[in-house]
Amino acid sequence: MSADATIPEWLRPVEAGARSIDVHELTRFPVPEDSDARHSAVLLLFGEGPAGPDLLLTERSHTMRSHPGQVSFPGGAIDPGETVREAALREAQEEVGLDPSGVVLFAELPGLWLPPSNYAVTPVLGWWRDPHAVAPASPEEVHAVYRVPLHELTDPAHRIRVHGPSGWVTPGFLIGPDKDVILWGFTAGIVAKLFEYLGWLTDLPDAPLTELPPYMFGGRERRSPDRTRAE
Repeated sequence: MSADATIPEWLRPVEAGARSIDVHELTRFPVPEDSDARHSAVLLLFGEGPAGPDLLLTERSHTMRSHPGQVSFPGGAIDPGETVREAALREAQEEVGLDPSGVVLFAELPGLWLPPSNYAVTPVLGWWRDPHAVAPASPEEVHAVYRVPLHELTDPAHRIRVHGPSGWVTPGFLIGPDKDVILWGFTAGIVAKLFEYLGWLTDLPDAPLTELPPYMFGGRERRSPDRTRAE
């Protein structure tokens, strides 16, 4: 759907911020000009549940060859003839059973480049006007689904730094009922940079350093944590 319905007042700053933020305020890697990158879309779905405003996140299957166990937004490659918005909704429907008719899409963030995979990713922002129960629709791809309250994402007690498999130290968050699920990497970078831009959180360079569990390495060798960056 187009943004022809009212979004809640607390989402208005997100809408305004998404329209004004520059790609360089989100990432060090804008999509290069004349790029041959493969295009994909992810859905940042904001809702409002019993714990207040929240954000929908998925945990990838722990047995996947690429990025096992990584927390991410629903999303994937854009099919021929699709728009980024159509792709974001389709992928969310396929991954967690989301009903697209209950979602109002209200903004897009600038395209972001993932150099290792040569993907150009467009984050699409949506308001979950008519929420319903969701669950992994494809267990081979999705291990779990979370509606993470925004107040938990912005709570310094749940902020961490993550020593990734390539040696980078990046911002991260602890999510899930027991706060034992690690949100890091590309997805955490989008959350951190967007929320910092909105003034919802500040950088915490001294947040606790956390190691990723072995299943998240997918056979990759861990390097020493000698660098720091925000994705």
